[in-house]
Amino acid sequence: MFQSHRTVTRISVAAVLVSLLISCGGGSQSSDSTDGVAPIDSVPATGPVYPLLGTPATDAAVAARVALVAKIDNHPAARPQTGLNKADIVFEENVEFLTRFAAVFHSQGSDPVGPLRSGRTQDINILGSLNKPMLAWSGGNARVTNAINASDLVNVGYSASHGKGGYYREKTRQAPHNLYAKTKNLWTLAPKGSGPPPQQFLYRSDSDAKPTTSVAIDGAKISMYNVRVYWKWDATTKTFLRFSENIKRVLEPHMTDDGQVNATNVVVLYMKYVRSKADRKSPEAVSVGTGTGFVLTDGGMIPVTWTRPSREVPFQLTDAAGTAVRMMPGRTWVELAYKESLAPVNPGIDPSKVVWPAV
Repeated sequence: MFQSHRTVTRISVAAVLVSLLISCGGGSQSSDSTDGVAPIDSVPATGPVYPLLGTPATDAAVAARVALVAKIDNHPAARPQTGLNKADIVFEENVEFLTRFAAVFHSQGSDPVGPLRSGRTQDINILGSLNKPMLAWSGGNARVTNAINASDLVNVGYSASHGKGGYYREKTRQAPHNLYAKTKNLWTLAPKGSGPPPQQFLYRSDSDAKPTTSVAIDGAKISMYNVRVYWKWDATTKTFLRFSENIKRVLEPHMTDDGQVNATNVVVLYMKYVRSKADRKSPEAVSVGTGTGFVLTDGGMIPVTWTRPSREVPFQLTDAAGTAVRMMPGRTWVELAYKESLAPVNPGIDPSKVVWPAV
C-alpha cells in the first residue's frame, strides 16, 4: 500500500523580551544549531514576534512558552474537529489509509482540542525543530511509545498525563473518535526550563514585493493517502480555504468548531514514505534530507526545494534561483505529501475539470 515516491516558570517581562529578540529573529542562530545550513534570519515585524506566526507578540509570557502539539484525528467520524483554526502550524501526515494532523499550538490554545488519536514514530523527526515540544495524544503501541519517550518530545498523552491533562471522552461521539483534552491543563505539565520554539519559516513585510517566482492560482488539489484536499484562495480573507472529499467522494468545506478550516499559507512538501519499523502498517515520512514542493501564499504558488540536514533544523525553503522563500505572516498548514501529488487550479478554471493527481 506504500509507494516509494512517499515548562511555566515566572520570568520578568524584560527577560522575556530579550529572549524573544534572540530566539525569534533578533539574532542569528549558532552554527551548531543549524548543522551548516544558513540560519533563518530575522522576521520583518518590528520587536518580538510569535515565532510560529511571524506576527507581533502581544503577550510576552505566551510567546515565551513551550510549543504544544496535539495529534488530531482526521477520520470522517472525527469531523468537525476542534482547535484546527487555533493552531499556529498544522502538519498533515499520511498514516495508514488516511491522514492525521499534528497541530502545533503556541500563540493561543484550544479548550477543548480534539478528537485526539495516536502518534507515529514519524512525529519524532517532523516535530524535532520545535525545541522539545509537548505531545498530546491518545497513545500508541509499545514500540511507538518507547520511541516517543526516548526522544526529546515531552509525552503529555492520555496515560502519561496521569489525569492532569484535561482529557475526557465526549459522550456525543463514538470511540475512538471522542477523546479530547484542554491545552490550558496540558501547558501546566510543561517541564521546568522549557522554552519557546524557534522560528520555522521566513515572512514578508508589507513593503516586500510578491516574489517573481510566484504564479497566480485559484487553488490547488492535493492527493494524500485516501484523502483528497482542495485549498482554494479567498482574496477577501486573504487565506486559503480547505475542502476535502466526504465518504461519497463529494468535495465539501472542511469544517471545524469555528468555521471552515483555513490558513494564510499552505506548504506542500514532497516526501518519500517508507514503512515504520515500529509499526509495519504505518507509512513513515522521510522528513530529513532534501526534496521539492510548493509554497502557496498571497494567492500565488512558488515551486521550492526543501532542505533539512537534521531533525533539529526547520525546513529551509528556496526557489529555483536558490533564494530563500518568504511567506505572509500568519498560520501555516504543511502537507507532507507524496511525490507529484499536487495539481494547480489556475485562475478562471473550474476545479472540477482539474484531475486529481494519482498517488
